[in-house]
Amino acid sequence: MKLIDADQVNRSLQFPALIAALDQGFQQEFGMPQRQVFALSQDPLKHDGFAVLPARNQDVIGVKAFTYFPENAQQDYASLYSKILLFSREHGVPLAMVDGTSVTYWRTAAVSALASRYLSRANSQRLLLLGTGKLAIPLVIAHLTVRELTHVFLWGRNAAKRTELKQHLELIFPHVEFMEVQDLAASTALADIIVSATGSSAPLILGASVRAGSHVDLLGNHSPAGRECDSALIQKAAVFVDSRQNVLNEAGELLIPIQEGLFQAADIKGELADLCSKKCAGRERDDEITLFKSVGTALSDLIAAHLVLKSQ
Repeated sequence: MKLIDADQVNRSLQFPALIAALDQGFQQEFGMPQRQVFALSQDPLKHDGFAVLPARNQDVIGVKAFTYFPENAQQDYASLYSKILLFSREHGVPLAMVDGTSVTYWRTAAVSALASRYLSRANSQRLLLLGTGKLAIPLVIAHLTVRELTHVFLWGRNAAKRTELKQHLELIFPHVEFMEVQDLAASTALADIIVSATGSSAPLILGASVRAGSHVDLLGNHSPAGRECDSALIQKAAVFVDSRQNVLNEAGELLIPIQEGLFQAADIKGELADLCSKKCAGRERDDEITLFKSVGTALSDLIAAHLVLKSQ
């Protein structure tokens, strides 16, 4: 059995190939039981958790275990620690243990970009990114893989991290204009694509500020009591998810408006697998607001980890 660390993962993966592998993988036959997420605190304001995510496809069986401590950054720890075990589909032989933390960052950004390819306008040029954590750079790189962005607005509560992020991205993409922003409502109104990757438990993106034709991607919240957008946005958007069973078990962005009687599970237009396999339409009009809510899937972990293994 191979042991694959974070450095090997980062050397193995590139977003064009990973996005293509995810697109293909979500079109094929797979099995993905309900993942198990365990809250580690009874405090509703703390979202520390432990999760186990199993999946299989035609080639491999896998399970990811991870811990999530969103407040870790305040104490110089990573918010996410994870390992992925891979077994052969044919005989169940253990194949590899892969660093799941690095895989998670890669596949989360790649899934976000893949969904945007189906749901954002093809001529989208302005991206608003909420969050300055470790996902920020992968998210920008992934979205620039699928859209010819000219402007990227960077929002985050920590001014020093915001500036550091801007300087880093300017070195990678000198042709793109990166701007630090503080007025979130005004920046939201300017953006074609809005990606929120924060640990916020209260709405940051308000439906009243999102303009027609925008695409919104919410990936930071994993709590039934938390949310990164308000109910007004859910009401006015065409809503897609990475996994119905996971989102309807974990994501306050949909669970809260359902409890308020403002949204129903049946209003979800489709899953990522439906978009990839053309079982549902993605964006149908240029003036439509689309929204993609993801909490992560075991299948995306499996596909990404297998891609890493095949490169060894």
